Amino acid sequence: MEPHQAPETPPIPEACDVVVVGGGPTGLATALELGRRGVDCVLVEPRAEVLDVRPRAKTTSIRSMEHFRRWGLAGALRDAAYLPVGWSQDIVFCVNLLGPEVMRFTGCFGLTTKRSELFAETSQQVPQFVVERVLRDAVETLPNCVTAYGWRAVEVADDGSSAGATVEIDDGRGTVRRVRARFVVGCDGASSVVRRSMGAAYHGAVDARRNLTAVFLAPGLAERVPHGPAIQYWVLQPGASAYMGRLDLRDRWWIGLVGVAPDLTDDAVRAHITAAVGGPLELQLLGTDPWVGRTLNADRYVAGRVLLAGDAAHLNPPWGGHGFNTGIGDAVNAAWKLAAVVAGWGGPELLASYEEERLPVAEQTIAIAGRHSGLLSADFADPLLLEASTAGDVARRRAGSEIALVKREEFHALGLVLGYHYAGSRITWREPTADGMPSAVSGDDLTVYVPTAAPGHRLPHHWLTPDVSLYDRLGPWFTVVRAGDADPSPLLAAAAARGVPMHVVDVAERRFDYGAPLVVVRPDQHVAWRGHGAPEEAAHVVDLIRGALPAGTGPGAVEPPPLSSGRVAAGRPASQAW
Repeated sequence: MEPHQAPETPPIPEACDVVVVGGGPTGLATALELGRRGVDCVLVEPRAEVLDVRPRAKTTSIRSMEHFRRWGLAGALRDAAYLPVGWSQDIVFCVNLLGPEVMRFTGCFGLTTKRSELFAETSQQVPQFVVERVLRDAVETLPNCVTAYGWRAVEVADDGSSAGATVEIDDGRGTVRRVRARFVVGCDGASSVVRRSMGAAYHGAVDARRNLTAVFLAPGLAERVPHGPAIQYWVLQPGASAYMGRLDLRDRWWIGLVGVAPDLTDDAVRAHITAAVGGPLELQLLGTDPWVGRTLNADRYVAGRVLLAGDAAHLNPPWGGHGFNTGIGDAVNAAWKLAAVVAGWGGPELLASYEEERLPVAEQTIAIAGRHSGLLSADFADPLLLEASTAGDVARRRAGSEIALVKREEFHALGLVLGYHYAGSRITWREPTADGMPSAVSGDDLTVYVPTAAPGHRLPHHWLTPDVSLYDRLGPWFTVVRAGDADPSPLLAAAAARGVPMHVVDVAERRFDYGAPLVVVRPDQHVAWRGHGAPEEAAHVVDLIRGALPAGTGPGAVEPPPLSSGRVAAGRPASQAW
């Protein structure tokens, strides 16, 4: 497959509203969200092309797909994906790829062909490079977004004035440009220039094990696999443990090797692949990607006019498929708030709320992924699994029972994917019955999602018609969902007086008890407030949710924890170089 060719870079402006540093999925999503909201931005990314030898993230979650739907890109991403959702939703644990099956999970990662009232989109298995190509194509259609592919940010300086920050970029050939921006969003990964410039640092732990992902060509291998289609196969064979799967429905595969030598040669990689398969095969190694597992969170996400998002802000190992999707959540949260501030109606508390809302979500996700790091294929390996005997049968049943018990949460985590919320945020209405800041998920069992319209939570979803989601009717900014006979006009009048865009959606058939006749929904589909819309409180509600009230003031407000509170994953502090 030909790599995605970047178009010729248009003239880079000397000034813009926002510079987005880094053009991976998080940076592209940030630029797309900003550009669709009329914000002039420059996206800086050193890779001129998107290559397809490193699949990296492979799961686009239900929640991320709901954002792709909002952008009008869900269909495009599914069309570009190599594995249709209906092809498989299973994960198989086996002795080796051609050997006995030990355990099977179904309906993994939110993959389903059945429509659910709980969500507007199912998840999608698709390599990260395909996601990037779809997002690049979309960003390049926006007239107010300049994509500076082949350029690298080398310095970011925020002078603390209202004029903003300066980003110095170069093209690696001695050409240097300086772009003045009102705001900078650092989406530039683990070695973030932006994070260093704002004085933030990772804290957490780094796994000592060295790992490697490889992409290889194996003609005819799929036809030999006895387990049928699966999005992942976890190989438990001692000395050859791995997790692997098909990259496409032709002959390309990927494999993940955990705990390998740091200087692993290509010949050694081929040998490991052959052992994991469990039989001879025709094999062509296409590319390798070494990595280490990191459970790291930055101690701050916001400093003045500079923000961090995605891997620049947090890192977690791939178990559960949450890292890339957490970055998409960061992008959406940061971008609508920046756009509101640029538009003039967003108050000073909006950007402070970004760190307050997203840092705990990342912390929770990092902790969960870190917990899964101790339950990998090698941890279930046993020589008895290889035996064609009664003892081998017993060992395989025992391993299957243990896997079913301890791995379920990794592959079925709807409570985490849809249940995280912002109930403690300074821009979320505090209801009288709330008692303290709830956890960042809907309950102790992460496999269960319980919809609620309580402020801070994702608006409960339902279908209005077989093809039309409630989410399809929400406006681009704030939306009042009217599920009763209350009058929304005081809210609309208060919003109009402040220049805040607000839309109304009537829900004639009430399939869900929202707890109040009026629910105000944010641009990111989270509930900001619910109630009856009394005229005497309308102005206060609008000022609170647009970030115009000092934190902790007035009815319905909450005193938030201090920013940059150091709430990070447990473990040793990591070097800034990570």
